[in-house]
Amino acid sequence: MAPSLTYVQFHAVYVLPALAVLAATVHYRRDSVDWRVSGGGLALVTALAVTYTMPWDRLLIEAGVWTYGADAVTGRLWGVPYEEVLFFVLQPALTTLWTVHVAGPVVDGVAHSRRDRIAGAAAGFAVGLVGAALLTGRRTFYLGAILAWAGPVLALQWAVGWRYLWRRRGRVAVAVLVPSAYLWIADRLAIEAGVWAISETYTTGLAVAGLPVEEMLFFVVTNCFVVQGVVLFRWVVHRWR
Repeated sequence: MAPSLTYVQFHAVYVLPALAVLAATVHYRRDSVDWRVSGGGLALVTALAVTYTMPWDRLLIEAGVWTYGADAVTGRLWGVPYEEVLFFVLQPALTTLWTVHVAGPVVDGVAHSRRDRIAGAAAGFAVGLVGAALLTGRRTFYLGAILAWAGPVLALQWAVGWRYLWRRRGRVAVAVLVPSAYLWIADRLAIEAGVWAISETYTTGLAVAGLPVEEMLFFVVTNCFVVQGVVLFRWVVHRWR
């Protein structure tokens, strides 16, 4: 059965309008944000999002973790729908613009020692190891794939500055959770419209309002990548200066 919404229409209805609103209101932060630094952070995060996510996304598509409705996508690049590749660019832009609204100025006085860097890296790799263990179970495969994929990125970010992220934890949490909640709703509606479907074979079966918990975790993790990346990039540049 043909979907009631295509992937292009999903972007047009749910992603681009939210992006436009954030872009239109971001000028209110003009005096408190270094746009060259924030723009550099966005460029770096987006480049990493595309290059790091493409192989992972392709593997999960080939495994059948998720599928797309008939005629829901226009074509594929290396097995990944064009619209999904576009989403790798749009989501970082959306979350970065929201982060600029809520992150506030860079603060001083946060020390991050060599021991802190080692602890941060170890914590991130621990997440990855948990994911690797979950990959061995069919029903936990998608959950494990998310955590195993997230581990190296979290290890790097937490090694760079988990103490600073903790110092700014309230703002970081708001920056992560608001776009995640919005994308949860959009994801749930896209599944209902038949744009894509999540395999019951590779998921735990746990869901909130019909949205698999794995999808919820995916958006939290990816938004953590973006928010932490932008916040830490601004902090590191501020310290260099």
